[in-house]
This record gives sequence, C-alpha cells and structure tokens, in this order.
Amino acid sequence: MAIKFDPKCILAIFLFLLWTCSIHATSRTLEEPLSLLQRHEQWMAHHARSYKNDVEKAQRFEIFKQNLQFIESFNNEGTRSYKLGLNRFADLTHEEFRTTLLNVDSLLYHLNLFPAGNGNGNSNDVPDSLDWREKGAVTQVKDQANCSACWAFAVVAAVEGINEIKTGKLVSLSEQQLLDCDQLNRFGCDGGVITEAFQSVEDMGGLSSESNYPYEASEGTCNSQGSPAATITGFEQVEKSESALLQAVSSQPVSAGITIGGKEFQLYSSGVFDGDCGSGSYHAVTVVGYGATNDGQKYWVVKNSWGTGWGEKGYMKMARDTDEEGGLCGIANDAAYPTA
Repeated sequence: MAIKFDPKCILAIFLFLLWTCSIHATSRTLEEPLSLLQRHEQWMAHHARSYKNDVEKAQRFEIFKQNLQFIESFNNEGTRSYKLGLNRFADLTHEEFRTTLLNVDSLLYHLNLFPAGNGNGNSNDVPDSLDWREKGAVTQVKDQANCSACWAFAVVAAVEGINEIKTGKLVSLSEQQLLDCDQLNRFGCDGGVITEAFQSVEDMGGLSSESNYPYEASEGTCNSQGSPAATITGFEQVEKSESALLQAVSSQPVSAGITIGGKEFQLYSSGVFDGDCGSGSYHAVTVVGYGATNDGQKYWVVKNSWGTGWGEKGYMKMARDTDEEGGLCGIANDAAYPTA
C-alpha cells in the first residue's frame, strides 16, 4: 500500500523545522555576547575593577573583547614558549598601558644618563641556576599603580636583597621615600634613572622601611624618618653583556632597565618570554635569578612592580643568552646593583 503525503503537511513540517533552527541560531547569537559579558564580569571581580558609569564600562568591555581576541589568536598558534592571558591590564588599550605604566625611553637615553659599565668577573664559575626568592632575599611583589615609578621599585628591590644578604633580615623598604626625596631623579611618577636612584639612596644615608614610609603612588613632600632600615655604600654598573649580568645576579638581585613597547609584554601570562620587545618605552625591573626549562631554554627570573595580577604572580621569565645584543629587550645594557 503506497503512503501518500499531504503537501500542506509537508510544508507545515518544513516551516516548523525552519522556525526551530531559527530559534536555536538566535539563541546562540544571544548567548555568545552574554558569555563574553560574563567573562568580563568575572575578570572585573577577580581584579577588583570598577567603572564610574555604564558608558565607561561599555567602552572597557569593547577593549576587553579586542584584547581577548588578540590573546586567543596568539595562544591558538601555539608556536611560542610563553602564553598571554586576561591579566590586570586586559581592559586597557596598548597606548593607555604605555602611557600609564612605562617611561618614554627617549627621555632617558637621549640624556645619556647611563655611562659605560664596569667589568664583573667571569660567568664560568656561577651555579647553573639560582633564585634569590628561595634564599629569602626578595620581598613580596609590589604595585606601582598609576605612577611610572618602576625605577624606584627596581632599585628598592635590589637594596632589599643586598640588605638581607648582609644582615640576614628581609625588610620591605620605602619606594615612596625615593619618590619624595630623590634630588637627582626629578621625573617622579614620569620616570627615573636606576643609577641616580642608587646614588640618592647613598646620599640620603639609606632607606626607611615600607611600614614607616608607605607608598602613595604620587610624589609628595620629603619627610625625615629617623634611622634608616637599610643602607648602602654605593653601587656598581654591570658590563653590557649577559655573561656579566649572570655573574652579578649570582651574587645578589640586580636592577635592570629594559626597552619594551610590544602588546605581548602587556598581556604576558606565563612561560619564557622570547617575543618582540618593541620599542619606544622604557621599564625598570629587578633580576632575582636565572635558570633553564626542562628542554634547555635559558631564562632570567624578573621581578616586576605591577602587582601579582600580571605574569606569573608578578614575575616573568625572560629568555637568556639570545642573539640580541645586550640580551632580550636590552636587559644587560643598563643594569646596576648596590654595594653593602
């Protein structure tokens, strides 16, 4: 017996299926932006981020989406030894990031404030790996906030390190004192120079503790704080080579200036950074160790001053012994350390 189909019934079934597919497609369209909105909300909660009104929130959400697309595209390629992530700067444009967190390198280098460095011995007699965090000579990661005082944080971290090595006591020292009292670095929250900061620490007779002279993220009036919590006798500059930097870091944490400008540095999350450093901006960090991955990739352990919401809980592994003159991002070109 042949089965007959009513054309009207077939048409009704077709229209019903078409309507069902349309509903599912519309549902997916609605869900995808909602998912991104939820990710933004979760990110805001994680980083304690808030906005003054809905207009600003909408603007930041668009920047967040663009950065997320950049991150996912980079990570999906899977060709590099590091990953990007939704860190604390994920709602900033790259230009905002540069102007807020970095210094203009032309201001520093064109003034020729870094003279030629001194020799620092032979790097052949240093251990294969070293981490001053494990030796108790590194304080917690700090946050310079919206003040380009990386120079002060890099110098203070090095002084904290040599003070612990000298006295056996790890004391968090005051970056604010350098901002307020440094008579050689007059850029304040607009930048500064590592060597001049070390000279100022010596001239001031040392640094107060962080607890006695807390950070305010803005330049203020210099206050006398009585006896310093740590002193130095001077500073030495590192010869402009990675082998000399290795020798110096094997003895103590070392302050270093780097030239950066690429977006990948802004959104770095984990792994050994060996990407394009870019140009146009200057940043100061503290090299607190070195090592190598299981597959032999050498790196520097770099302490930053952007809080624990960036990188590997505030740290970065930067590729070591690269083909770049002066190291990746010029890490060995402008390095110095305090003397006890």
